[in-house]
Amino acid sequence: MKIALIGPTYPFRGGIAHHTTLLCRALRSRHEVLFISFSRQYPGPLFPGRSDVDPSREPLTANPVERVIDSLNPATWVRAARKINRFSPTMVIVPWWVTFWAPLNLTLTALLRRRGRPEIVFLCHNVVEHERHPIKALVTRLVLRRADRVVTHSEEETARVRALLGARHKRVVTGFHPTYAPLGGQGLSREEARARLGLPPDRPVLLFFGFVRPYKGLDLLLKALAKVREGLPAELLVVGEFWGDRSRYERMIERLGLGEAVRIVDRYVPNELIEPYFAAADLVVQPYRSVSGSGVCQLAYGLGRPVIATDVGSLSEVVEDGVNGRLVPAGDAFALAAAIRESLDPGLLAHLNRGATATAQRFAWDRLVDLIRAGPAGSLADRSPGNGHGG
Repeated sequence: MKIALIGPTYPFRGGIAHHTTLLCRALRSRHEVLFISFSRQYPGPLFPGRSDVDPSREPLTANPVERVIDSLNPATWVRAARKINRFSPTMVIVPWWVTFWAPLNLTLTALLRRRGRPEIVFLCHNVVEHERHPIKALVTRLVLRRADRVVTHSEEETARVRALLGARHKRVVTGFHPTYAPLGGQGLSREEARARLGLPPDRPVLLFFGFVRPYKGLDLLLKALAKVREGLPAELLVVGEFWGDRSRYERMIERLGLGEAVRIVDRYVPNELIEPYFAAADLVVQPYRSVSGSGVCQLAYGLGRPVIATDVGSLSEVVEDGVNGRLVPAGDAFALAAAIRESLDPGLLAHLNRGATATAQRFAWDRLVDLIRAGPAGSLADRSPGNGHGG
């Protein structure tokens, strides 16, 4: 099969760039792939972080790649469509995550349909972005209606697409987020990682990893940590760039008396420096208020660490309570604290670690490739997580 894949890759950073790159690698192991990426992704004023450039010395790559698309130059969109039309693909895969990309996607899908009608597959990282607005929902509907098929990362997101597009749009399937194992692991031990990071060898360590945004619930985790520390000397690593007001969290840390218990690493972490944070941690905590798919969760499993998460979105479909982590109600800091305390029991923690490692083996990239190729008949949506597809 000939497949055209559109999306970010190195030198751009972040989970979606990593996802697109690893998907390209998996597709190329079985198909002929034309990879079309960006020469410019976001204009500086619209990017909420410090930079969208990946600082990794060991970046993920998937060459060859055609870096054609400038997000602000429609002439490059036409050029990309021409390259794809000359390639004559059977399928075109387009990632969808924010409405900023709507003009590009509408233009490309219109131009591609003029030549041979390749199947258009939208791969949704977010159906409707986290900062929601009625206009964004309307734009999303307009774009996704151009798809022949839509693939999401969770059953909740699949239901959201069907609600947006109407009951007649049946070609929506769930493909759970594969693990990011290629980003990790040289087998660094817990002791080696803690020595490298200057962490005490004998205290429980929790990890909150990734961009810090309000919907991710760091404030809830800080409240929970204060409760946990009433009985255990647990420490928290907050590792990721703050997209917003960091000072509100710092004030909260001071108010809760957590100054010596919380270490903040406010930056984007290069690939080669990711493993020590996960290897040093006992538990990865995701107290999200909402979520579609989670690369952090799958990174944790790829590096053999259990996840304590809230019962929302894909987290509730990937984290199996008592097997590879724990699930708690969203917004409940007391339940989160209880789950953390219980999971730090040595016997249960060893069990959860084994479950996390086993889970990583079930989320292979080949499964997502099979789903994308098979369409609705190959949907994972009708298979339970207990069958190995969701955790």
